[in-house]
Amino acid sequence: MPAHSQELTPWGKALAGATGAVIANVIVYPLDIVKTRLQVQIKPQKKTKQGEEDIEAQEEKTQEEHYTGALDVIQKIYAKKGVLGLYSGLAGTILGVASTNFAYFYWYGLIRNTYTSKRELRARARGEPAPGDLSTAVELALGALAGALAQLFTIPISVVTTRQQTSTQPESLVQTARSVVAQDGVSGLWRGLKASLVLVINPSITYGSYERLKNLLFHGKSHLKPGENFLLGALSKSMATIATQPLIISKVMQQSGGGGKNKDDKKFNSFVDALVYLAKNEGLAGLFKGIGPQITKGILVQGLLFMFKDQVELLIVLLIRLVRKRRVIALPA
Repeated sequence: MPAHSQELTPWGKALAGATGAVIANVIVYPLDIVKTRLQVQIKPQKKTKQGEEDIEAQEEKTQEEHYTGALDVIQKIYAKKGVLGLYSGLAGTILGVASTNFAYFYWYGLIRNTYTSKRELRARARGEPAPGDLSTAVELALGALAGALAQLFTIPISVVTTRQQTSTQPESLVQTARSVVAQDGVSGLWRGLKASLVLVINPSITYGSYERLKNLLFHGKSHLKPGENFLLGALSKSMATIATQPLIISKVMQQSGGGGKNKDDKKFNSFVDALVYLAKNEGLAGLFKGIGPQITKGILVQGLLFMFKDQVELLIVLLIRLVRKRRVIALPA
């Protein structure tokens, strides 16, 4: 852990983490739209029974709804809505990213500090030397616990944002939230909670891997350069994304309310339903669809997040030191 980070309270670390996450996500937001559109779509099924729609008519009907790849998503969104279409739901995403990361880094900082403090106290009481770095298993467990606590408070924003990104009708954050409640009740705002709780292994793997890679690649360094933080963030997020991509897709499909945008939409009552459906109808490729933009976005966001987070932490510490110095100078002799 950087030396300046040790001076920060969990609130300071949470503020730095949220700020870094917002900056990173705004920079790569169009990729978020692309990966969401690819993940929620369901492979078109041609209707061949007599009396149903003609195959060609069906294909024409679904042509605009089905995407063949990331570039196809960008082209079709741009053709319909222009550049602004690539930033649909940005306000909700910023709110979601800020709240989720603030909650995660707050709980992670608080839990990790509490655990390491008690660990050191136990070692002193027994007359043992100071304990070394936390094991990978402990890092993963602490990250998972922090992620679970963060998800309980912030998942409604994730649900509303996903609906905004996959909706054909532009709506405000409040309007979308009302639509979710009208359709699924208040519990609809926590749709996908089970998948989200399972997916806490993603940030757990990310931050656990980050700590281990930092000790392995930059052992003994008290402060990492922005490029070094970017590298660690990119590597750790890549591993986490590959390990959890099927769960990410199933959660997004469940939260979107269905895979398509017409009356024949498939609605998934649980992330397991979505996983089974994908495995049966789209095979292994379906479980990893959209992984290109997902992993690209993850690498960029996580790399930039760690890079900006460390710099924001340093700025906060410098501001705290400046305020303390002025207070000391202002004290009467």
